Amino acid sequence: MRKNNPIPKAAERELVITRILDLPRELVWNAWTDPKHIQRWWGPKGFTSPACTNDFRVGGRYLYCMRSPEGQDFWTTGVYVEIVPLERIVHTDSFCDADGNVVPASTYGLSADFPLETLLTETFEDLGGKTRFTLRQSGLPAGTDSDSARQGWNEALDRIVEMINCKPTAHP
Repeated sequence: MRKNNPIPKAAERELVITRILDLPRELVWNAWTDPKHIQRWWGPKGFTSPACTNDFRVGGRYLYCMRSPEGQDFWTTGVYVEIVPLERIVHTDSFCDADGNVVPASTYGLSADFPLETLLTETFEDLGGKTRFTLRQSGLPAGTDSDSARQGWNEALDRIVEMINCKPTAHP
């Protein structure tokens, strides 16, 4: 995470994704913060999440795993910096190993320009039964890594909507 320098370097960018979700804010918040829900949507389309721990409090850590359709595990961790219930979450984000030790993104095939840590901010705005959700990821390198992150986050958001809209089937 960049410290004491609010101006990003030319090779860095801030990824911003804003979506209006036709879902109540509380449902979106719970999907984003509850490990049992996170495991159902974490990762791009076709990925699964075999492990998810979330100490959801300021100073708490999370450790998530997403598994590609080919069976490769990608681990991420971070620390919560700010939590305003139902409104805003700020946290660090890093690639790591299964034990939560930070590793370079190149471990998972991303470029060597990818920083060890980025900063994520998610906001949840109530729009009377709908939610304006905004995700900001600061510190990403411009180019392919940022484009891949945008695609992955958008696919994960699609999966949240599908998960919440899925009605359980009654079993005889």
